[in-house]
Amino acid sequence: MKIEFNKPALPTAGILAVIITSKNFDSFISDLDAKMSGQLKAIVNADDFDFKKGSVVSLVYPQGTNLTKLHLIAADAEKLKDHYQLELLGAKIYSALGKEQAESVTIYSPELGDVQAAGIIASGLLLKSWSFPKYFTKKEKSEFCQVKHATVLTENTAETFAKFKELEQVAEGVFLARHVASEPPNVIYPETLAQQAQSLEKLGVKVEVFGEKELTKMGFNALLGVGQGSSKESKVVVMQWNGGNADDKPVAFVGKGVTFDTGGISIKAAQDMDAMKWDMGGAGAVLGVMRALAGRNAKVNAVGVMGLVENMPDGNAQRPGDVVTSLSGQTIEILNTDAEGRLVLADALWYTQDRFKPSYMVNLATLTGAVIIALGSDHAGLFSNDDELADMLAESGKKVSEKLWRLPLSEAYDKDIDSLIADVKNLGNGRNAGSIAAAQFLQRFVNGTKWAHLDIAGTTWDSKAKGTYQAGATAFGVRLLNHWVKKHIEKATS
Repeated sequence: MKIEFNKPALPTAGILAVIITSKNFDSFISDLDAKMSGQLKAIVNADDFDFKKGSVVSLVYPQGTNLTKLHLIAADAEKLKDHYQLELLGAKIYSALGKEQAESVTIYSPELGDVQAAGIIASGLLLKSWSFPKYFTKKEKSEFCQVKHATVLTENTAETFAKFKELEQVAEGVFLARHVASEPPNVIYPETLAQQAQSLEKLGVKVEVFGEKELTKMGFNALLGVGQGSSKESKVVVMQWNGGNADDKPVAFVGKGVTFDTGGISIKAAQDMDAMKWDMGGAGAVLGVMRALAGRNAKVNAVGVMGLVENMPDGNAQRPGDVVTSLSGQTIEILNTDAEGRLVLADALWYTQDRFKPSYMVNLATLTGAVIIALGSDHAGLFSNDDELADMLAESGKKVSEKLWRLPLSEAYDKDIDSLIADVKNLGNGRNAGSIAAAQFLQRFVNGTKWAHLDIAGTTWDSKAKGTYQAGATAFGVRLLNHWVKKHIEKATS
């Protein structure tokens, strides 16, 4: 969607969406109300028009105008001091358009005490507009919203445009993460996901792709074991954005990229196995945040590492009972081949901290079903060995409504992953504390680096449209990490 900003002027035709925050109209809405012979004031004064609940009223061919449609969007002015609430308002405007067939809409955004508010509203509109109709061949255009252009009317066009351009680049990172998670597994697999990363080179991101020959020599045995039953070659992708000072330590993001997860020999139930195409949601988020940082020219040094495998059962697949020697030198007993994401991350985390010596390292992974049982789809699980890092991430999550809930790490849980024949086993004891056992496993491979693990199994995909996304891939983590970098890392190193 293309979005531009102009000074307020009543359009002479087309679709107009008007944000109303009070019964006291400003001059723009008063002029519109005068053309409509007071109809707007009558609507706003009706008992069922509620600013706090955000009423939406849509009029077709409103009297006294040449407009084809007028959408009135009620908003609570007090809420609109919050960035995410402004984005939600933009998303609500897009939802009000429904299956609109016109290609453009004009939006009036009153001044809300923040000269950049209209830009934030526009970013919410943009975020909500993304969908994935790629594989439909029989659906008519009339089943989809056709609006491709929006003109936002605001007095502060320069400040608004500057804010929007930054948020637009973040949205592009979100869209990339949503796209790769939405594609079917015969389209996105380790090689093609690596190619998506290589597309960031045009933005100045340095990209390295390691195949199985290199990974074998380097000692990525835990990661390679997961993919050895697949005909698709496993990959590790390293992305570097150097926007900070030369001597600044980088921040590092590490993503689990299981492009399809059958469970391997410990095969999953057939029901809903198709959903395992988005078991690479952590890697997708890492790809998206690197796109966002590069796109907005972030003043930070950042590293993104994706461990990419496909977990399939065949005669060469890893077996329950196998023991592998990880890149760190620690041996791992495989009790269940469906606890594969932690094996991928074990090598990816060790490699990242060993090579780049990051100031902070954050991994994202659709790691455990247990976190869904614990937290549902409203919060992702947060584990960290550093309280300050955990607090910063949780704060950023609240700001963009990608919420985190901290769960414990403790030596008391370590005994659950002690093996009788190796240094560690890849599964805890029974069903108790499954997400914690997985996090304790990962902690053994961070080597004391300030680190956080985000278990996003419940938040990467949503079967219902909510907030600023449609049903499907959410790109959870991209906006959270971008906010964390902007607020806590760029300022600290500038």
